[in-house]
Amino acid sequence: MTIVNNFYYMLTLSFAWVFIIGLIVGSFLNCLIWRLYKNETLGGRSYCPRCRSIIAWYDNIPLLSFFLLKGRCRRCHEKISWQYPLVEFVTGSLFLVIFQMDRLSPDFSFLLMRDWFLVITLVIIFVYDFRWQLVPMMIVWPMSLVILILNLSLGIPWVTLVFFGALGTIFFYIQYFLTKKRGLGEGDIWLGLLLGLAFPDAGSLLLIMVVSYGVGAIASLILLWLRKKNWQSRIALGPFLALGAIITLIWGERIINWYLQLFS
Repeated sequence: MTIVNNFYYMLTLSFAWVFIIGLIVGSFLNCLIWRLYKNETLGGRSYCPRCRSIIAWYDNIPLLSFFLLKGRCRRCHEKISWQYPLVEFVTGSLFLVIFQMDRLSPDFSFLLMRDWFLVITLVIIFVYDFRWQLVPMMIVWPMSLVILILNLSLGIPWVTLVFFGALGTIFFYIQYFLTKKRGLGEGDIWLGLLLGLAFPDAGSLLLIMVVSYGVGAIASLILLWLRKKNWQSRIALGPFLALGAIITLIWGERIINWYLQLFS
């Protein structure tokens, strides 16, 4: 009984540490997203975007500081965007879910590293494209290379990776060409490369597209109904692709199996 209790204690402790690591990474991602947009280096202390005052360490504790400060800067009392705690919480939660999902795999180390890097990339893309309707290529290009190397380390043949990377790229390039650059941006083409390298199988890529375009269509109709957008408005595709990829990463196999069982 003691051995069992010790096992669950260590497992719970591991989950707690993973969540904390995810919160810290999420805090860093908030900083990275802002500095990428402002074309600033990552060096130097965090600061308030309005009054430019340096944020003390005790006001920069992930998740906790936002609520202790009641969502306002200590110096200028400007409201702090809900993006900050949400990104921290979502990143921590995704790190925890993926740790639980990958921990029994024989390729645990490389698999966890790949999935965490992928989640980091997708969170950045979601927030950046949602806020500014731009796909951050300075993230997509190097992360595509990282995902490629990690998938090769997991034993996925390079021919398969090249094929699906090209397939993802071509799929979005065709849309880009046919819509004369109005349907989506050039960044979405490179995002297709990333998704093809990260999900080198037809079922997963198809599921990402179905979820992304389905959720995107529903969101667009809601925005039209609320009169937040009109028929000429552009809606960023990147956030929906990122959401579809995260859903596929975590639940993709179960969704695909459930769908196939409908016809068995």
